[in-house]
Amino acid sequence: MSHTGRPVRRLTRNCAERLYVYFRRHRQSQRASVLLLPTMSSTVPVGALVGWMLLLTAKHIVADFFLQNSWMAIGKDQRKGWALPLLAHCLVHLAVALPLILIVAPRFWFVAFIDFAIHITIDRAKGFVTSHFGVNQEHPWFWSLIGVDQALHHLTGFGLSIFMAQN
Repeated sequence: MSHTGRPVRRLTRNCAERLYVYFRRHRQSQRASVLLLPTMSSTVPVGALVGWMLLLTAKHIVADFFLQNSWMAIGKDQRKGWALPLLAHCLVHLAVALPLILIVAPRFWFVAFIDFAIHITIDRAKGFVTSHFGVNQEHPWFWSLIGVDQALHHLTGFGLSIFMAQN
């Protein structure tokens, strides 16, 4: 104790002690965070972000799973003759995305074309790997490749959703 009655603060603390003190001081504002991370502010409206994500996810499910036929699905992954099935598949995505975006927020009409361009790039990359490395349903990479493909499409939707929610 010092002559004022307050405890004397040690001048040397190890890293763990400093972190403990920091998080203990800031604990009141961190109650919701399990990891006790500093609060983060966001300028993206969460409601709009979730709405756009749901819309683009629904678009993806309809265009990728309900409206894609076997000619598109198999043809776009071939070594030769892949261009027309791939184009048809991505035009389906455009045909579903554009009206949805025009109904919800016409000022973002161009986002459907950005989605088209990114989708065609991702699917061509997958088709290239599939055809040049002989990936089929028995190949060990098959499900991993499908997973990466779908993850990239959903990340695209997330990025486009952030853009539209922000603007």
